[in-house]
Amino acid sequence: MSQNKTVLILCTGNSCRSQMAEVLVNHFMAGQVRALSAGTKPQPKVADGAIEALKMAKLSTDGLYPKDINAVMNSSIDLVVTVCDNAKETCPIFPRPVPHIHLPFHDPHGEPLESFITVRNDIHARLIPAIREALHCG
Repeated sequence: MSQNKTVLILCTGNSCRSQMAEVLVNHFMAGQVRALSAGTKPQPKVADGAIEALKMAKLSTDGLYPKDINAVMNSSIDLVVTVCDNAKETCPIFPRPVPHIHLPFHDPHGEPLESFITVRNDIHARLIPAIREALHCG
């Protein structure tokens, strides 16, 4: 079995969508893919709704915090996924060529918990298969 692939999930604030995506990918693709997340303009903290939506799905939220893209720039990344249009437009140039896919999701920031749950479910339904296809994971 080959080494885990690393996926960077990039958003603007790294407080909602990219954080939920990081947790979902690390949970459902464990042993195949390791997800990191970062933001182009990180917020001070992960949104309460994102934390609650993940906990409701019995997923761990330990150690989640918004990270700046510069914190992961030198990581060995196999795929970059932008989950918002702004991050797609401002995606930095990495030290080596990295494949990139854009898969936007609704931003639930400031909305009721139900919006976070809907986005969490959408990320699970669309992002996991997209990463499997992009990285040729079984």
